[in-house]
Amino acid sequence: MAKTLKIRPSYRLFLLLPLLFFCFSLRANYLLVPMDESQTDHLKSYGVAFWILKQDVEIEWLLNYRGGSFLFRQARPFEEEMRLRNVRYEVISDAQALQIKQEIQRAEVNMDVVKLEVPPKVAVYSPKTKQPWDDAVTLVLTYAEIPYDLIFDDEVMNGELAKYDWLHLHHEDFTGQYGKFYRAYAAQKWYQDQQQEAEEVAARYGFAKVSQLKLAVVKKISEYALGGGFLFAMCSATDTYDIALAAENTDICDRVYDGDPHDAAANSKLDFHNCFAFHKFEVLLNPFEYEYSNIDNSQREKYGLNEKNDYFELFQFSAKWDPIPTMLTQNHANKIKGFMGQTTAFKKEFIKSDVVVMGETKEAKEARYIHGTIGKGFWTFYGGHDPEDYQHYVNDPPTDLALFPNSAGYRLILNNILFPAAKKKKRKT
Repeated sequence: MAKTLKIRPSYRLFLLLPLLFFCFSLRANYLLVPMDESQTDHLKSYGVAFWILKQDVEIEWLLNYRGGSFLFRQARPFEEEMRLRNVRYEVISDAQALQIKQEIQRAEVNMDVVKLEVPPKVAVYSPKTKQPWDDAVTLVLTYAEIPYDLIFDDEVMNGELAKYDWLHLHHEDFTGQYGKFYRAYAAQKWYQDQQQEAEEVAARYGFAKVSQLKLAVVKKISEYALGGGFLFAMCSATDTYDIALAAENTDICDRVYDGDPHDAAANSKLDFHNCFAFHKFEVLLNPFEYEYSNIDNSQREKYGLNEKNDYFELFQFSAKWDPIPTMLTQNHANKIKGFMGQTTAFKKEFIKSDVVVMGETKEAKEARYIHGTIGKGFWTFYGGHDPEDYQHYVNDPPTDLALFPNSAGYRLILNNILFPAAKKKKRKT
């Protein structure tokens, strides 16, 4: 008579463990970070994505799927980090992840998957001394816990841009006119300190004028972009960048800024050939006018726009055929609350034909968010000062982003941060 093999309970559990683990891995093998309206903190979600990339883990960016969601392999430290940062996530199985990607890859669906591989090394071009205004990019990088380095004229002139993949231009005036703040703030100590510092740096590099130093800085930044760098600018750093390039062969600064009068014929001598975004514009030569050129479209009241009804709309792009503008416009909202700055928006008649307009205010016939390529690199210009402060003034307190964790306007900045990570080869160390 055959004997029945008896297995002790402890051995039964031991034999079942591999099967249980296998079944669990099938049931829960991926983490999905939804970026639609269900997300608790959109801004910190980008910080989580950046942090996971730093762990040498690949992320799949699901373009146009639930607001541009993130998908990656499940790991307990990732879940703990998201719980710590109050980022909502969903645990899904291999089969569910495969089903999502199969749905995305259908030809008739405007979605796609982009792989993010290496986190970009980020720099912010900004004065080291404190200014009486804040910067939206540094605010959101800090809130999202994305590391960055501060650099300024010395670092640019000394060739340090090559260390970085992504560069943000703080609200700089690249024309050498100190923000055209002379009329309102020339007697303020911060203004005088800013001017003195700029003049000392210019002299250190052999320039007689600050405008000449800033032109040299702009040219080095252009070389950085031509070589494959990613450039992002907001507010006055957008139009003054191109104005500096266009005015290379003339003097647009009046005596209150550089000690001698501007060239009365300056507008006839502008050269738009090297400009990134704009052409056919005119520089405003009045030193007391708080405006650089006719590119800016800041007079909202002319179009019946105010804080309550000022919105711009994002364009929809083909995820499978136009992945770059699709990445840059990922959002849970298509209509974005408008906000002003020294440079608020860009009049369409002055935008070059090869520039991609990604967001516009139709009523004002203006672009708010534009993008282009230059050589091997890319640039993005975003009008306005602070996406959650409609009209930010000098000495106003900085925005507390803990009050705006789902800001659609700030998301556009962070899209640009992750963009360089797409299918990028690892940097040699």
